Amino acid sequence: MAVLNVRVDDRIRDQLKEMADDEGVSLSELVRDLLMEAVVPVFERGAKHGDEPAPESMRLIDRQMLSLLHRILGRVLPKNSGDVDGDLAYQLMRAKILEEGYAGEYWYETAGFSTELSKRDCRRVSDILQMFRVITFSIDHLEKEGTPVGEELAFRLEFEGFDHNDALENHMASYVAFMMRDGRWAELKPQVERNDNGNSHAATLDTYLRMLSEYRRIMDSRERGFSRLDYLLTMEELTQIADAQVHPSMRRTPRG
Repeated sequence: MAVLNVRVDDRIRDQLKEMADDEGVSLSELVRDLLMEAVVPVFERGAKHGDEPAPESMRLIDRQMLSLLHRILGRVLPKNSGDVDGDLAYQLMRAKILEEGYAGEYWYETAGFSTELSKRDCRRVSDILQMFRVITFSIDHLEKEGTPVGEELAFRLEFEGFDHNDALENHMASYVAFMMRDGRWAELKPQVERNDNGNSHAATLDTYLRMLSEYRRIMDSRERGFSRLDYLLTMEELTQIADAQVHPSMRRTPRG
């Protein structure tokens, strides 16, 4: 295995150490994971998003607990309820599968469950929404100050949601809907509604991550302020974030 020696400022090293401590890993493990994120495309993942596959086997204690729950549920369900929980006979059938250990039928226990959206991907979604929230507030503030953002730039800086045809992005889109369920992120709802209720119809995660990297770079370069407006972005900074959408390999380099 190759070894890399990287020099960073003490401040960056301290921030990385805090992140590593928060995640319960060593500094080397954290840096290695971050490097893998930078090198391996985000769509190449070990977990295949979609329905959770049925287990090949289950512990006896888990079978016992689930069987008991099915038997209890079957007896408290109203007669002829017709909902997804079925009736007494359906719940007793599921209990029998577990009691008899019919592993080929364990899919009943996972049907309708999705593969986990990892903590890191959940955090990515939250960070992306926060970035677009700041962008939205910044555009509104500039307009009130008499420096409106052009229509083209504003359009490029709009949250389009995620691609519902991609398994991972569709899972992220459902997480966005979940987080917006109780009125949070209300300032982004009009953008979601304008973009087919958050269906971008094209992959957006790579683009958002490039924008997020630029946004973090901008915020990290600032002095800590005390005004409630110190978090807002300037016109130049908004343009920098919009320009980050373009993949580095496609960017034009100025001629010397």
